[in-house]
Amino acid sequence: MFPILLLAFIFVPIIEIGLFIQVGGFLGLWPTIALVLITAFVGASLVRSQGIQALMSVQGRLEQGEIPAQQIFEGVMLAVAGVLLLTPGFMTDALGMVVLLPAPRAAIAKYLMSKMVVKTMHGGGFQGGFSNQGPFEQDPFHRDPFDSRSDNGNTFEGEYERKDDDDRNKLN
Repeated sequence: MFPILLLAFIFVPIIEIGLFIQVGGFLGLWPTIALVLITAFVGASLVRSQGIQALMSVQGRLEQGEIPAQQIFEGVMLAVAGVLLLTPGFMTDALGMVVLLPAPRAAIAKYLMSKMVVKTMHGGGFQGGFSNQGPFEQDPFHRDPFDSRSDNGNTFEGEYERKDDDDRNKLN
């Protein structure tokens, strides 16, 4: 992972500088700067509107009792698109626009989710043996006695009465 990030941090700025030089030579300095600023503002507004739609989709799935995994993943991808669009450069703007479009975003989300599921099944996730207990039951014989989170079984009941300052002054 580190070599990929290192290459990205080296080659992406070099490519962006080259594109700035090419576009700046064709359009001129001020139109190029204006184009970069316009893409940042347009991208930010598009990310905002798409983000609201993604949030509504997540809420709709939750109301139906379904897990909105893909919608949450697409929301994360919208945040990535926002970062790409706000980063000055034509290549990052193009990548941000591709991620911002619903069809490519859904396809990328499905692909990345399938990779995550396979990775989780083949090495990540929970490890341990089977037991005859449910997930919320505790085995009293294999419990850490020093664990402050463990329930000691004692229940305390009590009542209270609120004393205002006026009541305290009457007693004195």
